[in-house]
Amino acid sequence: MSADCLFCKIIAGEIPSTEVYSDDAVYAFRDINPQARVHVLVVPREHHEDAEALAGNPGLLSSVLKAGAEVARVEGVRESGFRFVFNTGDDACRTVFHAHLHVLGGEQLSGFGR
Repeated sequence: MSADCLFCKIIAGEIPSTEVYSDDAVYAFRDINPQARVHVLVVPREHHEDAEALAGNPGLLSSVLKAGAEVARVEGVRESGFRFVFNTGDDACRTVFHAHLHVLGGEQLSGFGR
């Protein structure tokens, strides 16, 4: 846990969130500024700065992706389609320095990129 990390504080229960899914490896909760009807963040309980750092732990990365698929099922978007997004670095507009997977769906999503 990183003492000054927003997501570490959410995982610890110091900041409220709306839980969607949880297990020993990850905590998934609704984004407070949703970009789609379904917008859930899947956060590893273990602090890693970004997806690149998370890639150094293949087992945990797999747990994050599996949890994302479970979120899609729970949220009812598995059949209609969903998007997984990791933001890493300044050009990706990353704002929280704790690896997290965005699960987006529930409506027709716009094109990706420009």
